[in-house]
Amino acid sequence: MLRGLGGGVLIGASASLMLIVAGRVTGISGMLNGLMAPAESGERLWRILFLGGLVVGALVASRLLPGAFSDRMPSLALAFVAGVLVGVGTRIGNGCTSGHGVCGISRLSIRSLVATLTFIATGGLAVLALRGLAGLS
Repeated sequence: MLRGLGGGVLIGASASLMLIVAGRVTGISGMLNGLMAPAESGERLWRILFLGGLVVGALVASRLLPGAFSDRMPSLALAFVAGVLVGVGTRIGNGCTSGHGVCGISRLSIRSLVATLTFIATGGLAVLALRGLAGLS
């Protein structure tokens, strides 16, 4: 529980710091989308550095805390299909779950509140469907 709390505090603090210091929203899908679009080199550089930091940070954390990560890796094909589906959903939803949940709600965005509630409800329905409705599993 403390790991989750600590992680949440760090995510919230970093999103707040990014908004206060750089005037930017820490929405990863928006950063990636902006990286793919033609832009000035300064716009591209901060996006590359931020996204690169996510990858490097995950690699460092996996080395420092080897037991904290799953040893199960999906096949490359499954990971690719999942990535494409997440990308399509992110595009349709005008942002990812973390972007809406952390950055959007903290800015009191009604659209992000509706999106986050939709994500949570859909996740709950998926769990019900996978486990079988009313204990019929």
